[in-house]
Amino acid sequence: MPPLRPWSPIPIEDAGEPLVDLPPRLWRLEPHPYQALGAPYGSGASPFRLRRAVITRLETAQALLQQQRPQWRLAIFDAWRPIAVQAFMVRQAFRRACLQRGLDPDAGGAAQAATSAEVDRFWAPPSPDPATPPPHSTGAAVDLTLADATGRPLAMGGEIDAIGAISEPDHYAGAAPGSEGAGWHAQRRLLADVMGAAGFVQHPNEWWHFSYGDQLWAWGCQEPQALYGAVADAGDG
Repeated sequence: MPPLRPWSPIPIEDAGEPLVDLPPRLWRLEPHPYQALGAPYGSGASPFRLRRAVITRLETAQALLQQQRPQWRLAIFDAWRPIAVQAFMVRQAFRRACLQRGLDPDAGGAAQAATSAEVDRFWAPPSPDPATPPPHSTGAAVDLTLADATGRPLAMGGEIDAIGAISEPDHYAGAAPGSEGAGWHAQRRLLADVMGAAGFVQHPNEWWHFSYGDQLWAWGCQEPQALYGAVADAGDG
């Protein structure tokens, strides 16, 4: 069983806000990658939904970004993720990581166990316990990047969902000035800065993942409780 995150013990007092669709002014990266894989969202459910207060802060972050880079925008990769989808994607991520390493994902062994542990650093366990929901199941976490005026994602020095050190927010912090890596670091820092100024907390292992109101956010802000628990389906809040 994967170890608990440092934010897992934080209590949740759900604010009761419903999930709402992202407004058109927030750019979506489509087709949605997990839906394309067949992830079980359920009939009519959209991954591009978040709690209302989270969307408000995303709009603030976009305004802050465009004060510095008027032609850039936030690009939303993933938002609400029900627990069934989390379980599906954890399996997908493990299988993909094994195949990249030349391992049989259906065989046991030390190499597979090590791969599973590495995947667990990036994918929260699909816990059905209401006290330990995966961040995305709460409608309070978002995966996103920067894009140009046409909506084309900018290079950030690593793909969203990549497994490994390349995904850590400060992976390129030591890059030589003027190098490609330094440019990637500057863009990661810009994303983190505008999201932080809007009230979000960044996942410690993922340059693309930000939360407002869930347990990860409460841990990062030293709040005594989280504002949002898991949302079972698009109609719950």
